[in-house]
Amino acid sequence: MSARKNKIRTDAGIFPSMVYETLQNMGVDVDLIFSQLNALQHPIDYPQRDLRYDNRVQKKFWELTEVITQNSNIGLTVVHHLPTFRGQLFEYIFLSSANFGDALKIAMKYYQFFTTGLDIELHIEDDTVTLKGFHHPVRHYLECTITIVLSFFDYISQGKFQAQEIWLSYDNTEFQDLYHELWHCPVYFNQPHGCIKFKAEILEYASPSAQPDLFLLHQAIIEKHIELVDKHELVIQIEEALGEQLKLRQFALEDIARILKLSPRKIQISLKDIGTNYENVLSSFRQKLARQLLAKTALKHDEIVYLTGFSEPSAFSRAFKYWTGESPSSYRHRMQNSTDHGSIEIMCKNSKAGSS
Repeated sequence: MSARKNKIRTDAGIFPSMVYETLQNMGVDVDLIFSQLNALQHPIDYPQRDLRYDNRVQKKFWELTEVITQNSNIGLTVVHHLPTFRGQLFEYIFLSSANFGDALKIAMKYYQFFTTGLDIELHIEDDTVTLKGFHHPVRHYLECTITIVLSFFDYISQGKFQAQEIWLSYDNTEFQDLYHELWHCPVYFNQPHGCIKFKAEILEYASPSAQPDLFLLHQAIIEKHIELVDKHELVIQIEEALGEQLKLRQFALEDIARILKLSPRKIQISLKDIGTNYENVLSSFRQKLARQLLAKTALKHDEIVYLTGFSEPSAFSRAFKYWTGESPSSYRHRMQNSTDHGSIEIMCKNSKAGSS
């Protein structure tokens, strides 16, 4: 599949949900991590499986997680505890297909339903299959993704799948034994691209529960879902435009449509297809921005009113009280005087200073 022209990249909620639950089971203070993010698409403190999230949040998420756990290889630690990826459309595709190869081709066609954060390509040459495109600026994210793929292939083939080699484009040679223990195959660092290599014979593995009719039905269902991905990513595009337009007091639907070069009608139809509308997106973004500015800056009240696009302080205060149940001043006091909040900010600063 070719690289996406759209700069927005997202993950289905299943991925951050799996990581959230795994960290929670490990005893990590995930609520502290997510409360510090303030970058989720929706103003919540935990990920939901039926939403999509901006992939760029992965950088901040793993930075916070690494600092809180004091573990520079937290990704490798997490993957040891990740559950097998199950109960999703891709599982049903593999189970109902005639063989592993047929299902893999469909998975390659629609993998962006799971993530658009990677550009995966399938190459078959002689007796070797290569999945290319495992490259991401956040190492921990990539290691979790590769592990999810490998464990799923192992599960769906009843233990017959085995990776031959894994290439990584970064260097972590010092911990090569950890990778080998995790993935059970040679791992090569500093490669020109990231990939998973395995024997082509697995493509002929016949599914014991193959049902041609269900296979076609599952394809049709996943095709409908993939059509919604761009519409979910439209929400993030709207939010990016709002970040600037709120200050200009030019944030009507028509203003945003002009910036995105879409008709207002097309935007509303796309948002309706994913169960929301422009007014909800606007309100959600304002709430998230207000929370972030109150919790993480020393900006005056009037400045925050301006940045969130409100005409007067009283209107902002009423809206914030409606969103959160507390006044802007009490929210700021609670967040900025939180022991956890202060300590994590210091830890992050010290971590960055130490790495510079």
